[in-house]
Amino acid sequence: MIDISDGIFLPEEELSFTASRSGGPGGQNVNKVNTRVTVRLDVRNSRSLSVEQKRLILERLRTRVDRNGVLRVVSQRHRTQRENREAAVCRLVELLCDALQPNTPRKKTIAPIRERLERLEAKHRRSSVKQTRAKVSGEED
Repeated sequence: MIDISDGIFLPEEELSFTASRSGGPGGQNVNKVNTRVTVRLDVRNSRSLSVEQKRLILERLRTRVDRNGVLRVVSQRHRTQRENREAAVCRLVELLCDALQPNTPRKKTIAPIRERLERLEAKHRRSSVKQTRAKVSGEED
């Protein structure tokens, strides 16, 4: 069982792991060993997530979820498959924790009067600088 956050657990049976050859530099080892690990979680068909949790994950991680509702995380940072597997699972847990965090409502604020006046004065100064640079009608180069 993988602990996602408070009271939310994900059984490892719901994750599927695939290994492939990692790209980039690394010498001859790169050409022989499958060290890149891809972790997939079928969010839509997950039995351990509630309907609301699935909706939040699919909405907030929509760039990482394919059209079938499968969340995919890849790790190829480390030289061994075991380390990349652990890193991919950790990243998956981080993504799910972030997606399941409740949004904090935005507090409406009002800019102080002095800041508003300074902004308007700066705009006025900038406008007058540009007006002095403008060509006078009838003047030619």
